[in-house]
Amino acid sequence: METTNNDCVFCKIVAGEIPAEKIYEDEDLFAFLDITPINAGHTLIIPKKHYENLFELPDDILKKISIKLRDLGASVKEAMNAEGLNIGMNNRPAAGQIVPHAHFHLIPRYIKDGYKHWGGRKYDEGEITKVAKEIRERIK
Repeated sequence: METTNNDCVFCKIVAGEIPAEKIYEDEDLFAFLDITPINAGHTLIIPKKHYENLFELPDDILKKISIKLRDLGASVKEAMNAEGLNIGMNNRPAAGQIVPHAHFHLIPRYIKDGYKHWGGRKYDEGEITKVAKEIRERIK
């Protein structure tokens, strides 16, 4: 893990090389408004150090982010008079991660904002038991 990545847009934001509308900053974290928001107030929370995704985040930073997600999430929801709040993180391109710097989304939501949640599917016969076993075997 590098402290910064010279090609990373979020590292450049933290360094002040690219402007951003800062919401919060401390020694480890930086939060700013997404420039292409789902809804107004859509905020990103990132570690200042460069970690590519959730799987690289050290425990102490992940704990700090978790608390800040709750606290900033309440502020975003209240400030935007939102009816709900989505918290999300995309990890790796297959999951929709565009910027390879760990980041969490706080998205204010409204009953009639027009966005739909993704659909699910039913497991085939016996599949749920097999999937659960595969996951349990890999828990560290």
